[in-house]
Amino acid sequence: MAGEDIVIRVKGVYKTFGRQKVLKGINLAVERGKITVIIGKSGSGKSVLMKHLIGLLKPDKGEILVDEVDISRLDESHLNDVRKRFGMLFQEAALFDSMTVEENVAFPVREHTKLSDGEVGSLVDEKLRQVGLVGFNDKMPSELSGGMKKRVGLARALALDPEIVLFDEPTSALDPVISLTIEELIKKTQMKLKKTYVVISHDILGMFRIADKVAMLYEGEIVAFGAPDEVRRSDLPAVKEFLEATRVPGFAIGHDSQEVARPGSAAGGGAEPQ
Repeated sequence: MAGEDIVIRVKGVYKTFGRQKVLKGINLAVERGKITVIIGKSGSGKSVLMKHLIGLLKPDKGEILVDEVDISRLDESHLNDVRKRFGMLFQEAALFDSMTVEENVAFPVREHTKLSDGEVGSLVDEKLRQVGLVGFNDKMPSELSGGMKKRVGLARALALDPEIVLFDEPTSALDPVISLTIEELIKKTQMKLKKTYVVISHDILGMFRIADKVAMLYEGEIVAFGAPDEVRRSDLPAVKEFLEATRVPGFAIGHDSQEVARPGSAAGGGAEPQ
């Protein structure tokens, strides 16, 4: 990827748990300011790879470079400094049930900054506005739909203005309509904020709509990498089998930014929060 600005580079990463070889020499380059989606069936190693990107796991062999610094070799103090550059949207949103929406979004801000209460409140309002939840500050997680919880999770992930945001199955357990609004919201915020987004997902149709680059993980290896159309045209049997298994009749998997921001959609600002 000569000439491109790479913020995360995975080089020859192996990881084994007991006798199970999960990652088998992963090589991956994540371009700054783009959306990179890692796809693959359950058990292919997606979550294990993501944990390596943020330093929650260390490789048995290989390097995880963030701006050319191998984070797998850092001590906990320096690793925590690197982690401050990351935000994370967890698979189940992982909200604190006893906290309001505002308190959930404010939590990392209060933990890591010395902003005044007024400054924190203004920041929370701005992040909730970005995800389409203006006026939801006093709601409790139990009052929110699954899609709304994901939106609050995204607001919290963006609260400290991270350079890199990781998404763990952002549309998991959501119905197709709400999944579409979350996908569009991911695309909308990335286009506005120009941050680096890394998404792991098995939702092929949605992810091909929003991705700049797609990496397919198969049995612990990256077997395809490129723009969505390049991956879609791959002749590799593993890729073709996976894409065929997730294909909807009459739907062509492609990448079209106009499709993502349709009038009346969440990206276009006309949909109700879900």
